[in-house]
Amino acid sequence: MVSLILLIPNMKSVLITGSTSGIGLGIAIEFAKVGYSIAFCGLDENALEISEKVGKDYAVKTVFYDTNLMNSDEIKDLIHSVEKDFGGIDVLVNNAGIQYVSPIEDFPINKWDEIIQLNLNAVFYASKFVWKGMKDRKFGRIINIASAHGLVASEYKSAYVAAKHGVIGLTKVLALEGAPFGITSNAICPGYVKTPLVEKQIIDQSIAHGISEEEVVSKIMLQKHAIKDFVSVESIGKLVVFLASNEASLITGTAMPIDGGWIAQ
Repeated sequence: MVSLILLIPNMKSVLITGSTSGIGLGIAIEFAKVGYSIAFCGLDENALEISEKVGKDYAVKTVFYDTNLMNSDEIKDLIHSVEKDFGGIDVLVNNAGIQYVSPIEDFPINKWDEIIQLNLNAVFYASKFVWKGMKDRKFGRIINIASAHGLVASEYKSAYVAAKHGVIGLTKVLALEGAPFGITSNAICPGYVKTPLVEKQIIDQSIAHGISEEEVVSKIMLQKHAIKDFVSVESIGKLVVFLASNEASLITGTAMPIDGGWIAQ
């Protein structure tokens, strides 16, 4: 496990999984803007440099871990290490995820297992291992990046849809169990966000449907949005930061769409 610490004091701390690219990095930047100490976790080739740059750009304390989130023991070690480095974890953002697109009869079993393991099981493990510290301190924010696919389904995404529905159910349980201890738990349900993950989905959907990538965007992805635009990473990050704030102390157990009106239809 690799770690990098920039020793700059801060008031609150956040651990964000999958935080060295895409939505996770956008969330990390928004937390950096308001002075949080940030624990980065990701497997991107230049992840260490990315986390270091955010720390320097915003003058915040940063820690980087190359934890394998497919392994529950490594997640447990991650939580303990971050708690040691920061003296506790105020906010946990479960963001890491993978996707695979295939008709159900062709869906590989190993891909199902991988998606459930990372997109759902890892959320449970991280929440479980961070729970005692939050409970003891009588404060905690668990924010799960689910998906509009946690509320509605689409073809060819059986594992992803199942996992994200499970994340929302878990979020509600955590909210109920955390209520007496100042711990809130919420899920954010984005529509399509232009990230490397979605760009790969565009290619996969093109193959699965036998249409061009441009048609995938207009006829499959943004066709589901009442507002015909991708959700911005920045808007997700700002919503996460709000849910972590004291002003959001009574918001818990929710699944908040930020989807251009997708599920309103």
